[in-house]
Amino acid sequence: MNAAHIRPRIDLVRIATEAMSKRGLEPAFPPGVAQQLSSITGPGSDTDPRIRDLTALPWCSLDNDDSLDLDQLTACELLGGGSVRILVAVADVGALVKKGSAIDEHARFNTTSVYTSAKVFPMLPERLSTNLTSLNQDQDRLALVTELIVAADASIAEATVYRAKVRNKAKFAYDAVAAWIDGDGPLPEAARAVGALDLQLRTQDEVAQRLRARRHTEGSLELETFQPRAVFEGDRVVDIRQQVQNRARQLIEELMIATNEHAARFLASAGVASLRRVVRSPERWLRITEVAAKLGESLPKVPDSRALAAFLARRHKADPVRFPDLSLAIVKLMGSGEYVAERPGDAPIGHFGLGTREYTHSTAPNRRFPDLITSRMLKGVLTGTEPPYSLAELEALAQHCTEQEDGAQKVERSVRKSEAAMLLESHVGQQFDAIVTGRSVSDTWVRIFTPPVEGKLVARVPELDVGQRIRVKLVATNVERGFIDFVLIY
Repeated sequence: MNAAHIRPRIDLVRIATEAMSKRGLEPAFPPGVAQQLSSITGPGSDTDPRIRDLTALPWCSLDNDDSLDLDQLTACELLGGGSVRILVAVADVGALVKKGSAIDEHARFNTTSVYTSAKVFPMLPERLSTNLTSLNQDQDRLALVTELIVAADASIAEATVYRAKVRNKAKFAYDAVAAWIDGDGPLPEAARAVGALDLQLRTQDEVAQRLRARRHTEGSLELETFQPRAVFEGDRVVDIRQQVQNRARQLIEELMIATNEHAARFLASAGVASLRRVVRSPERWLRITEVAAKLGESLPKVPDSRALAAFLARRHKADPVRFPDLSLAIVKLMGSGEYVAERPGDAPIGHFGLGTREYTHSTAPNRRFPDLITSRMLKGVLTGTEPPYSLAELEALAQHCTEQEDGAQKVERSVRKSEAAMLLESHVGQQFDAIVTGRSVSDTWVRIFTPPVEGKLVARVPELDVGQRIRVKLVATNVERGFIDFVLIY
């Protein structure tokens, strides 16, 4: 690599920080946060006798290799007749982060942690999110536990939520556990050190796959979006790799979806309002049917998540290479997710993509403010106190959280583009195999396969079809703006 093209990681940190400010997010904590943080001496505690001691259960965490902000633990118990008791413990962040405090006000403003390869902008100070409010291994922590009895047919026979004290017995990483599940790797060392955790992981995986299959028959969409991650060696980007979906990620995804559904139902049954995560029935359904028609498929004239789910499953099997681009097209046509405040008794809007009517965010309170809101609402019901948020507050927060989450996603996307430009700036003049991913009146977008990076075709471009395979040459990059330009070879 030409030394003139080697840029330090600090360039991406600066680009990410500027992007945060541009999108209306605070890249640094205000002074009051540090002052409050200095007064916190240990993890949350509570003498409420109703809090159960579940520290003896075989709890474990499963997350990214580099994750330190652990929001949830899982455990299970085999029951008769194919039923399994699933327990999901979610960190009781509110035990330390009080509503209206300086730490809470910053979290409320940003509403989410923002993850870029060069720097993470945490919603909560790291002394909390990666330590005192994190469900760290071998540490006792307060949590909200959702207990689900999953029947043999993957229906939820019983569900409840309560407060408990828990202790993480083992910290696992997705890729290592997935390799073991698939028979491509050994049982992780953390599981060998604690008895019966191999059975725990196998059972939770089996239940998750049952839940997944049932969701898909009920209209949950199987999408595969493009999620590249930069790889660093020391101070420079050396590669970009696509994040691969695997059984371990699916395990957590399924158990968290089930937990989020129950949290929404629990609050509704208690007669209190809640902050829901919704994806509305697509207004641009006609365009979705047109996309399907171009692929030789027919969809109903009215929005039908089951029909769309079946179409996507067929396309994934028929053309896995182009499926991420089809997924992205469908996601754009469905519209973005948003937060709304819903009162008990109102007809729920639901989450079209997941094929469910009742859904909230509750399982990541160290990383997302809506989850902290839901945690506080759940605790209010469990302790018999007044709801911590009025309906008017929830309505204002729903709009704010939606706007800030959109800003955070734009920050992450813009930094990913700069990462890609940084990696490729020493490769100008090289040729790549590519696929057409998008087209407008004036622009054509392509993705090269190795590394998996998207850019724009410049100069005169003939009419190309989305999904068409082509050969391109890289002609220019702009790290500051995240631009990558190609020309068509053939």
